[in-house]
Order: sequence, then C-alpha cells, then structure tokens
Amino acid sequence: MTTLSGVVLTGGVERERVRIDGDRLTFAPAAGWESGESGESPESLLGWITPGLVDVHCHLGLGPLGAIDEAATRAQADADVRAGVLLVRDAGSPADTAWIRRETGMPRLIRAGRHLARPKRYVRDYAHELDDPDDLPAAMAAQARAGDGWVKIVGDWIDRSDGAAADLRPLWTARQLREGVAAAHGHGARVMVHTFATETVEDLLDAGVDCIEHGTGMTPAQLDRAAEAGVAVTPTLVQIANFAAIADQAGVRYPRYAARMRRLHARRHEQVAAMHAAGVQILVGTDAGGLIRHGRIADEAAELVAAGVPAADVLAAATWAARTYLGAPGIAEGAPADVVVYPEDPRTDIGVLARPSAVFLRGRRVR
Repeated sequence: MTTLSGVVLTGGVERERVRIDGDRLTFAPAAGWESGESGESPESLLGWITPGLVDVHCHLGLGPLGAIDEAATRAQADADVRAGVLLVRDAGSPADTAWIRRETGMPRLIRAGRHLARPKRYVRDYAHELDDPDDLPAAMAAQARAGDGWVKIVGDWIDRSDGAAADLRPLWTARQLREGVAAAHGHGARVMVHTFATETVEDLLDAGVDCIEHGTGMTPAQLDRAAEAGVAVTPTLVQIANFAAIADQAGVRYPRYAARMRRLHARRHEQVAAMHAAGVQILVGTDAGGLIRHGRIADEAAELVAAGVPAADVLAAATWAARTYLGAPGIAEGAPADVVVYPEDPRTDIGVLARPSAVFLRGRRVR
C-alpha cells in the first residue's frame, strides 16, 4: 500500500492524504498503521496529488503518413503515460487501437473511430472519405457503433480546387450536419468537430454538436452561443502554433488561405482569452499524432496560461473537469488508482506539470 500525503486535489474538498490499495484509491486508514502493528513498511510520498491528466484531443496510432504499427503506437502511449496523461480521448485514428484498452500499461482510452471527411479535403490517408456528402449520417452512425461514445468529423478544410482563391471551406451543408449529428446522438454518441473557419460554426451549433476542436475562427457571438449550449472547445494551441509555417508553405499558390492562417496564428492567445471570458468550457488537448509528438500536455497547459487562462482553471481542465466531462472518475473513494504527484502546487505554477514526482496507473508506479 502506498500513502500519498500533502494536498490531494479532487475538484471538491481537498484532502491531506489518499492511499493506493491494489488498483484502487481509499481515504480509509490501514488497520494497524497508526500504531505500527501492521507489520508492513508502506511507501509514502509527499506532494500535490491530482487525478491523472487527460489529453482530450490526440491521435494514438496515427503518424505523418497515416496509420502506424503497434510498436510505434506503444511508444506514443508510453510518452503520454510518462507525462502523467492517464486518460486519452482519441480524436480519430486510421488504426484500430481498441487493443490499447486491454493493456495495463497503456493509458485509459476513449475512442472516436476514424475522422470523417471528403476526398482531397483533409490530410491524405487520415480520414474515412465520403464521395457523397449525403452519406454523412450513415457514416456517423457507423462510427458511433465502432467507437467509445464519440464521433469525429472534419468541419472545414482548404478547397484547393478554387486555385488562387482557395481558402477554408465547410465540407458539409447545414442539412447534412443536422442529420449526421442526429444519427450519432441516436446511437448514444457525442460529436466533436474539427473547425478552423468562422463560417462553419453557425451550422455546427445549429446541428447540436457537442465539442468543437480548435475553434480558431469562432466569433464572440459564437462563443456566447457555445457557452450557453454547453459546447466545449479544445483550443490545441500546440497545433495552432504551426499555422505560420503552414501559411508559408501555402505561399503564393494559395494567398487567401495563407493570409487567413497567419491571422488565426497571430490572434491565437487572444482567441483563447475570449473563450475563457465567454464562459466556454475549455478542454486540454495537444493534437499529438501525425506531426506532433505525444507527451506534450504540459506544453499545452503552459500555452493556455500564456493566453490568460488562470493556472488553477487550466489544472482543472486537464484533470477533474475533463474527467467529469468524459464521464470518467477522478480521485474518490474506491476510484481507480490513476494519480500524479507533483513537487509543487500546479495551481500556482503550471510549469510543474512537466516535472511530476511520481505517476501511478492502475495502482502501479510507472514513473
């Protein structure tokens, strides 16, 4: 049995200690411990204890060219666990990663199945591409059945067929979105949508989507609507930091698109500050996979603080608030022993998320 003492941050009443008993947490004292009669020499750690971190937007099993093999996926998952990420909402992968859920050393996983997009309107070999956009409802229903309660669609992407006038364009009509979201909801799944553009968002909110990924183009009025409707947003600032380089690559060939990406990059922190001010629930996601390495949750948290979100709010968004949103337990009597210990208070110094003293997954110390 391991005793973790100091400040136990639960999102509710703070505790002075919690114990790991097997693969579960308990606040109850062990018989004979106080008197020294138990005959055991339990491990004891001191610090600030939080629920395992949550990366709500990353991609296990996804590499730069699409699906990767099991060994490479294990390396991604291990990087997450060592960073204290013990729960992942996978935001779309071309690989079947259901096997991760059977592995004790892997983070707990909530899968969204494959991204849904249209031909030549997303990264090649990442998504299930629909030749007929009217097939969206059926495809969303299929992904709802294949995943773990989430469906991921691509809301907008550059349409290169417009030549020099190419820019971000919605992939689906308002009707297709309404029918698609209804189909996913009918199968008990929630819907997350990739969107960079402003002009996509009204139709998404009208359709009743549950979570917006990136949200770089959302206006103040759209943020107010999202907050009122309880639509969460995952800003993925680690990813948005690449927008200037993406604009440079677009260069002279797609000047309109390049200009927009530069604008979105320049105001990325201002955008997140507006989200927070509007009362939108902000989630913490790195968009790892593809070209971004896994294990960068501390970088994303630091970016959110740099944007003006208080460190205490960022910590909540990365731990107990995200777990509540996803329907996963945090620190509670009898809950799974997935916790992280820090040497300093992350509510005052978010940078300490990069320096965990210990990480416990399923009761076993993994760092």
